[in-house]
Amino acid sequence: MTSHPQDLAVRPITEPEIPDWIRALNTGFLRTPSVSDEELTDRTSYIDPPRTLGAFDGTRCVATFRSFPQELTAVGGRPVPADAITNVTVTTTHRRRGLLTRLMAQDLAAAKERGDVVATLIAAEYRIYGRYGFGPATSMTQWEIDVARAGLDPRWSAPEDGGRIDLVDGEDVRKLGPELHEQLRRTQPGAINRDDRWWQVNTGVVLLTRASWTEPFYAVYRAADGEVQGLAAYVCDDTWSDAKQPLDTATVKGLIATTPAAERALWHHLCSIDWVAKVKSGWRAPDDLLPLLLPDPRAATITTQADWLWVRVLDVVRAMEARSYEGEGTLVFEVLDGAGLAGGRYRLDASAQGASCTPTTESAELTLDVRELATLWLGDESAVRLAALGRVREERAGAARVADALLRTSRRPWCPDIF
Repeated sequence: MTSHPQDLAVRPITEPEIPDWIRALNTGFLRTPSVSDEELTDRTSYIDPPRTLGAFDGTRCVATFRSFPQELTAVGGRPVPADAITNVTVTTTHRRRGLLTRLMAQDLAAAKERGDVVATLIAAEYRIYGRYGFGPATSMTQWEIDVARAGLDPRWSAPEDGGRIDLVDGEDVRKLGPELHEQLRRTQPGAINRDDRWWQVNTGVVLLTRASWTEPFYAVYRAADGEVQGLAAYVCDDTWSDAKQPLDTATVKGLIATTPAAERALWHHLCSIDWVAKVKSGWRAPDDLLPLLLPDPRAATITTQADWLWVRVLDVVRAMEARSYEGEGTLVFEVLDGAGLAGGRYRLDASAQGASCTPTTESAELTLDVRELATLWLGDESAVRLAALGRVREERAGAARVADALLRTSRRPWCPDIF
């Protein structure tokens, strides 16, 4: 017998319901549904039941949804409070009954009430989240480097600027990494904060029950004065040709650098490791310096290019006032929001000294959906492009170009993390 959609309860879970919620999560992600004691212990340690939602058919959990507090760096370096959404599933037997719509509405309303400026997520499927006001706000690129073609001096062993590369262990990373990441986050639009658990998981202190762990190599770049300015984590396979020649691939698990010198030194280190024939870059910014750090940039071939962090604006005024602007000007824009969370007409007065964004009754110069505002907010998309696609409407000729002059950034936003 099929349950009517309104007979399905959507609500925060209780602590005793965590095992059933995990089982539904595993089912939704097509993983083995069983819940081990280790997985239950691990997930219970960080799940916050009031922000962990489930849809229930009787006592059985048939959909999952979780959010947690996050900080997202706006253009200019100011962090804004974000509602980070993850663990979203609907069991196959209960699809097309509006469960995700109900879960999302409940979570976003709570986020708005808390005072979160935006909501964020990483979208596994492109077509789902636009209807909830999310838009792709950052993208990522992965490269594969043919080391022999790169043109680097095979005798390279140390940076030319007086700095040095040191191999360290996980304990060192837990000491050095958080402050280094904070320095990067303060300058990188689209970056998010990392908590202690992140560093424990990524250095093997906390082992995820459904993922294998291989301890990476950790390389630290220290400038001539000893300051740590870069960190790379990478693993290597063990591949040999038929002629018994080593053809290993180094796969980067993460690389952060606060200076171009550190970035250059770390990539040169990775491309100079004996036996390594290829380097896989991992998730990088789409305008990463990497290819141009090589004497032959064509040695770096793009293997993946995709959208990454999706954003949903919840508070237009605070979002627009939180970011910086390289240009100066005024724009009156109308935001359409079917959910009623962020719609309205606003006047933006921006300059290099700051910005004010206020509700207004003036005639709009540009009209756009809240999802398009999200794609423009971090500076990665062009209002002119969106107007050509019919996704932004100019009410005054040239308004899209004004928006681009105010909102576009010289370097593209990037989120190094997944959640």
